Amino acid sequence: MAHSFKGVIPILATPFNDDESLDLASWQKMIAFMVDSKVDGITILGVLGESNRLSDHERETLIKSAVATVGKKIPVIVGTSHTGSAAAAYLSTMAENLGADAVMVTPAKEPVPNDERIVEYYRRISEKTSLPIVLQDHPASTEVHMSAPLILRIVKEVASVACIKAEAVPTPPKIRALRAGLSRPVSILSGLGALYAPFDLEAGSDGFNTGFAFPEVLRALVDAANAKDFDRVHALYARFAALIVFEQQPGLAIRKEILKQRGLIASNRVRHPGATITAPVAAEVAALISRTLPGIDVTRAFVP
Repeated sequence: MAHSFKGVIPILATPFNDDESLDLASWQKMIAFMVDSKVDGITILGVLGESNRLSDHERETLIKSAVATVGKKIPVIVGTSHTGSAAAAYLSTMAENLGADAVMVTPAKEPVPNDERIVEYYRRISEKTSLPIVLQDHPASTEVHMSAPLILRIVKEVASVACIKAEAVPTPPKIRALRAGLSRPVSILSGLGALYAPFDLEAGSDGFNTGFAFPEVLRALVDAANAKDFDRVHALYARFAALIVFEQQPGLAIRKEILKQRGLIASNRVRHPGATITAPVAAEVAALISRTLPGIDVTRAFVP
C-alpha cells in the first residue's frame, strides 16, 4: 500500500513502568487513541521513543505490538537510525519483517563530515529494505548538518526516500529550498514539537511528524492550512504557543508528563540516565494545561 506521508503523523513516546520495564498496556492505549483521533500515521522508536535505550528484543516487542494494535488502519513508521550503516540496514529489515510500513532514518555524526558517506548510508539502507524511507534532518540530536542540496541529491539518487522530516532551524527557508528543488513528489513534514508551525506551513510543509502531545491541535493547524486559512493557523498557534514552547524544553520528561495527564500512559518514567519530571514541574504542566484548555477533559480527544 502506498502512503502519502502528509497530515499528522505523531511521534510516540515509549511508556515504561516505574521500574523502567516496558508498559505495553499504555503503549496499546496510546496507539488506539491516536488511531481514534484520525491521525495519518504514527512513528515509533524515534528520539522521543528513547530508541537508544532499548534492546533489540524490546524494539521487536514494540513494533509487533504497534502493528497489531493499528491493524493496517494507518501506516506505522519505525525509527531505525544507527551510527553504523549495516546496523541501520539491519534494524530497517527487522522493521519490514515485523510489518512496518516505512522507516525513519537520520545519519550519525562522523569525526570528519562527508557528504558522500551520507548519501551512501541511505543507499545501503535502501538496498536492504523495500520500505519507503523518511529522511530525518535533525541536527539538534545528531550534530549532522545536511544542506538542502545534499538532501535533494539523496532524494534524487535514493528512490525509496518518500518524505523529508525538516527539523534544521531555521526551518521555513529550508522547507522552501527543498520544495523548490525537488525533482519528484516527496512530502515534507515539520517536527520540533510544532514550534514553528505557522511559518513551516506557510513555507510549504505538508503537516507534522512530531511528538506534541495534542494531535488534535496539529490536525486543526493542518486543516486550516489546507483551506488556505492562515489567519486561523496563526490564531490556533497563538492559543497553544505557551504549551508548545513549554513542552519543547530539553529532555522527554515534560512530554511524558502531559501524556500521563492525558491518561494515555500510566507512568511518566524516563529511562535512566534520562531525567524524570519533578513534582513542581508536573504541577506547572497541570496549571498550563488548565489555563490553555479551561474546562476541557484532556483525557478525551477534543476539537480545538
